[in-house]
Amino acid sequence: MGESSMTHADFLYKLATAKAAMKDITLIPGETTEAFLDQLAEKLNLDILVLHEEYLHMSPIEEGALVPETYRLPMGISEHNAVKILLDQSERQMKKWSQKIFGTYNKRKWFQYITVASIIQKEAASAEEMPIISSVIQNRLKKGMKLQMDGTLNYGKYSHTKVTARRIKEDRSPYNTYIYKGLPPTPVCNAGFDAIKAAIFPAETDFLYFVKGKDGGHRFSRNYSTHLRNIRHVTK
Repeated sequence: MGESSMTHADFLYKLATAKAAMKDITLIPGETTEAFLDQLAEKLNLDILVLHEEYLHMSPIEEGALVPETYRLPMGISEHNAVKILLDQSERQMKKWSQKIFGTYNKRKWFQYITVASIIQKEAASAEEMPIISSVIQNRLKKGMKLQMDGTLNYGKYSHTKVTARRIKEDRSPYNTYIYKGLPPTPVCNAGFDAIKAAIFPAETDFLYFVKGKDGGHRFSRNYSTHLRNIRHVTK
């Protein structure tokens, strides 16, 4: 492949990696960009403030623009080029997924699915649960109900922070789905393909509620009275 047929990011990547020591950095599904960039800065000895500035300058959204996977980046790469490579590789992968599922790539529509997928990623205990969680989200949205999901409050710097009753009451951001109806304005994390697929293809259920069981999985219910019974059961 000649340089003329490469993207600018491909050329930069090949140029930078020709003689440089490489580092593997893994973005796990459900992690926030803020936490991942912190890890990236530490591993590659980059300026964290510049790295965040470059990301916010190049990405249309704070969360959800990166594909969870292992990236290989060279020591000595600049903050700008590191972010560009991550975003370009991620967009190529998202386009491939979208074209495989829909036959086309509509960026606005795709990121609506990413927003739903990010909530699924935060809430589901397993890949098997994801389509069911997705159905709960869709069912509640159709009925005009608030989502009331803790996962939407695990955005940005709150990625690994336990959601408390006080936080639910005091957080006035549009990510608080206990206060505001509808979806958050943007994704709350970087979602993997299983969660994205579940967002696009929810299970067919009439579930409206779920609570985490003692085994780590969730108990789903169609009405509030059953939901309360499930809560009592798992908190015994």
